[in-house]
Amino acid sequence: MRTADTLLRVVAFGVGLLAATPVFAFDGSKSDASDAMAAAPMSAMEAFRSGAHYLKAGEPAKAVNSLEYAAEKGHALAQWKLGRMYAEGDGVTQNDLKAFDYFRRIADRHADDNPDTPQSRFVANAFVALGHYYLDGIPNSAVKRDPSRAREMFSYAASYFRDPDAQYYLARLYLDGTGAPRDPRQAARWFGLSAQKGQCEAQAMLGAMLFAGDHVPRQAARGLMWLTLAKDSARPEQQVWIAKLYDSAFEQATEDERALALVYLKRWLETRRD
Repeated sequence: MRTADTLLRVVAFGVGLLAATPVFAFDGSKSDASDAMAAAPMSAMEAFRSGAHYLKAGEPAKAVNSLEYAAEKGHALAQWKLGRMYAEGDGVTQNDLKAFDYFRRIADRHADDNPDTPQSRFVANAFVALGHYYLDGIPNSAVKRDPSRAREMFSYAASYFRDPDAQYYLARLYLDGTGAPRDPRQAARWFGLSAQKGQCEAQAMLGAMLFAGDHVPRQAARGLMWLTLAKDSARPEQQVWIAKLYDSAFEQATEDERALALVYLKRWLETRRD
């Protein structure tokens, strides 16, 4: 039976995360207990909206207080937002252990959520974040490097939530033989599922494999199509390595392969518009 508990095998890390729940006023600032008793209790949704308001207004300290209040009441999106903030040092001091704990709470409680709901993408992202933490570990903490656990996190989000980023990272593990036996064919399968959803890194990797016939039947034109899509949608930090793959394939391709790639590309774009 699939449950969050059996999937995650959560253990007590003993890292002293989030001890007593603080009390907050409606403006997101910490309040005395006596003041809180006099005020009407804030709902988790109200606290989350307050936090979002303060983030937009450029007041991260008040935002964090409100988001923490909502998170302690179990608001998943508040937990996810705090996880991202602590992971990236966005408005707070960067703290991977706090980020890990917020993502773990989401995974513990929401692993069985309906994958077709809007919230599911945040739950899937929490699993992906946990996968990265297990892949590298967190220095000076109980969260140790565990590639097999990383694969479990990516695999669950890739399979149950059908998350394209999880599918891409799972494919990379199979391609590199990290946390699982090396299996390029399995990698190509997951790259393909992710690429179909528009994940440009997966498109680039699938394109390179198809163009070269690397553990898959060679389809140079289709591979060049995927590489073209990846190059056109890559973010700045992705552009260099994706552009190198594209340039190499384009230079090696014949005129017929380039022409056929354009036909495939046109069909893809028309299908996406429909």
